[in-house]
Amino acid sequence: MNTQQLAAQAQAEAELPPYVGIRIADVRLVTTAEQAVAARDALLATDAIGFDTESKPTFTKGETSTGPHLIQFATDHQAYLFQIGHSTSAAILEVLQAVLETPALLKVGFGLSDDVKRLHAKLAIRAAGVVDLSVALRAPGQRNDLGAKTAVAKFFGQKLQKSKKISTTNWALPRLNEKQILYAADDAQVALRVYRHYIAAGNQLPPVKAVKLPRPPRPV
Repeated sequence: MNTQQLAAQAQAEAELPPYVGIRIADVRLVTTAEQAVAARDALLATDAIGFDTESKPTFTKGETSTGPHLIQFATDHQAYLFQIGHSTSAAILEVLQAVLETPALLKVGFGLSDDVKRLHAKLAIRAAGVVDLSVALRAPGQRNDLGAKTAVAKFFGQKLQKSKKISTTNWALPRLNEKQILYAADDAQVALRVYRHYIAAGNQLPPVKAVKLPRPPRPV
């Protein structure tokens, strides 16, 4: 797609009606072991969930990200946000591992390659059953990945608001504000909504391909 075509696409998307995201009342911040277990049970009770992560941005050249600092999951009706920090309990990490490493539970999202690699580097979690819709929904012959904004415009005829100001906020803060919470929850649930729409239209996803992760070191 050339520059002129991209400009025309952006103009067309700008004129679309806004996408209505998740309500704050339907977002669960998971901070206790009991909440984590309840989230796990709800997530594992379905066939597919929306999935994404957020990391504190890096601004210095050569600086390595310490993310993810937030992990988001979404069902059709609710979103669950897990903050990851020094105080994250072993019980919550066990729940995250149970959800992410279960291959039978499909985890769909946009641009998930780095998310999966960071999860492995930081938490030693080898995510399975992950479908990157950016690649899976790419049209034959299309070189560029399909982003969430373009997918919402294509499948729903709506404009997904993606604030760069919010996306580059500090996701490592101990207390997130409402705009951050809704942004993160929408990132996960919009992917699930796109997936549901795509499958309901009679389409099928290509076979799930695991993201290549570093091999564990050999014992000395």
